Amino acid sequence: MSVNQQSLQWVALSQENTLVLQLSGELSRNTLLPLWSQHETILASHAVANKHIHWDLSQITRIDSAGFAFLCELLQHSQSVQTVGTNVRLIGAPSQLFTLSDLFGLSTWIKPFLFASN
Repeated sequence: MSVNQQSLQWVALSQENTLVLQLSGELSRNTLLPLWSQHETILASHAVANKHIHWDLSQITRIDSAGFAFLCELLQHSQSVQTVGTNVRLIGAPSQLFTLSDLFGLSTWIKPFLFASN
C-alpha cells in the first residue's frame, strides 16, 4: 500500500497594496480541505479590502474538476471582499485551468481574472 503523496501548500505574501497567495502542489479533491477551511481567515488576516489579490498558480502541478470549482469559488469570494479600484488576478495559470474552463463553459467568466503580461 503506497502513501498518498498529494499535497497542496500555500503562502500568503503581503506586498504594499497587493496580497499574493502562492499555491504549489495539486489542487484536487484530495488536497482542498485545509485551504478551504482557512481561506477566509487568510483573506481577513491580510485586510484585503484595500489590496489587489493575486492567486499565483505557477507552481500548481495538477488541477482536477473539484480543484477548478474550488478555485472559481476562491476567485468569486476574493472579488466580493474587494473595494473599487482593486482587482483579483490569476498568475501563472496552468494549461489544465484553460481546459477545464472550456469544458465547463467558463472561459469568458475566467478571462478577466487572468494576468496579462503585456
